[in-house]
Amino acid sequence: MEEIIRMEGITKVYPNGVVANNQVDFSITEGEIHALVGENGAGKSTLMKVLFGQEQSEEGKIFIRGREVKLTSSQNAIEHGIGMVHQHFMLVPSLTVAENLVLGKEPTKGGFLDFDKAVEITKELSEQYNLIVEPEAKVEDIPVGKKQKVEILKALCRGAKILILDEPTAVLTPQETSELFRELIELKNKGHTIIFISHKLNEVKEICDRVTIMRRGKNVGVFHIDEISTEEISNLMMGKEMSLDIQKKKAEPKEPVLSVDGLSYFNVVGRQVLKDVSFCVRAGEILGVAGVEGNGQKELVEIITGLQVDYRGTINILDRNIDKLSIKGIRGLGVGHIPEDRMTYGVAELASVEENLISNRYDDSNFQNKLLMDTDTIDSWTAKTIDEYIIKTDSSKRLVKMLSGGNIQKVVVARELSTDPKLLIAHQPTRGIDVGAANFIHRKLVDMRDTGAAILLVSADLNEIMDLSDSLIVMYEGEIVAYFEDMSKVTEEELGLYMLGLKRQSEDEIGRCFHA
Repeated sequence: MEEIIRMEGITKVYPNGVVANNQVDFSITEGEIHALVGENGAGKSTLMKVLFGQEQSEEGKIFIRGREVKLTSSQNAIEHGIGMVHQHFMLVPSLTVAENLVLGKEPTKGGFLDFDKAVEITKELSEQYNLIVEPEAKVEDIPVGKKQKVEILKALCRGAKILILDEPTAVLTPQETSELFRELIELKNKGHTIIFISHKLNEVKEICDRVTIMRRGKNVGVFHIDEISTEEISNLMMGKEMSLDIQKKKAEPKEPVLSVDGLSYFNVVGRQVLKDVSFCVRAGEILGVAGVEGNGQKELVEIITGLQVDYRGTINILDRNIDKLSIKGIRGLGVGHIPEDRMTYGVAELASVEENLISNRYDDSNFQNKLLMDTDTIDSWTAKTIDEYIIKTDSSKRLVKMLSGGNIQKVVVARELSTDPKLLIAHQPTRGIDVGAANFIHRKLVDMRDTGAAILLVSADLNEIMDLSDSLIVMYEGEIVAYFEDMSKVTEEELGLYMLGLKRQSEDEIGRCFHA
């Protein structure tokens, strides 16, 4: 097949001196699905930002069909037939599918948007590429899988022949992922070329033709997918051999640590987001919460951790009702919280690694020296923690925002786990990080469980949920629709049916998740 894109000697250095790309070569052929993988900080996102015109490299050349081009903006890249679908959808929730699709290139009639024409364009594209959407539905009312299709159609509508997909399956059920893969293969068969960025190596093996592996800003190899195993890909990504299996003995749950009884919550517009939710998490147990995002998981976590206080029902932590407690008061009961969004809720990005690590214990008497902070003790503790959690930074004084995503996540995990919490709320604890960092965090969570902590694990990653959970609840439209006390008796495909609302257990079966 003809080479459609070649990037030669791409070097990108950020103002802080970080070399994100170091003389990187990258090429794809027309009509292939090409994986781009690497640990966080490996440089793959920067390389794609250069290709999509969002970043400008200091050195290197880009060729499209053998002709050198200068991609100075995203619009410029789109004009050359390159489209990018970001991990976090760039859609306007209050607009319809059709309005989102034509945004920026709207058909007009009498000086106003020709909505009927926008619907017609959407229907034609939807049928042409077998990406079925409802043109007149509001984006905020459609499921995640449909939003993914709208994003792809947006790129196709603008003439994209090369699609960059960034973690496209991160929030999809197995059924939605299978459907997406069928659609991507159909796009490939129609002559489109797809760059598939993912941390899910099993999916890379399933859908891709070739894989480019990056490590520390360099291209360390390009392979036909049937010539390399997931273990070999992982080893090349990390630069060493590592086992991805989690060794986990059978849980021995003890007394309840967290009890949620009859929890209901209405959002600011009066929509009921949580409906009579009851469950219990016991000491020495990881209780997983599965569900397509937007089915009440976020609000559930916010209420338990004190970020949201206007709710109905009862929440007890170690037999203490948290209704009147502040966030600090809840933490004082022995609660740790790994938040869903590490940059918004997990860290203060303009503070140092050290400041972030001690932010939940700055008033600890061990860190005080009469009226001032004991800097020697803090420096010693910070260095020990950085070493224990393998946080890659040249200095504890480095601003945390200068670290890679995986290392920022390790800062959050280190801070929360080093207090030896009785209860840990882990919300998407490994989202958007590489397999090495994710594997490290998984092992830490299991170790914590084995010392007697109770862990509530909320994740859209079914592999993570299946590997770590001792028992599991599934949420759909703000309700618990299934409970599995024995993880050996459930498959990802069956979970997907509950997550999509296609199956529901009896009230008696669901009620077993409340052990209090």
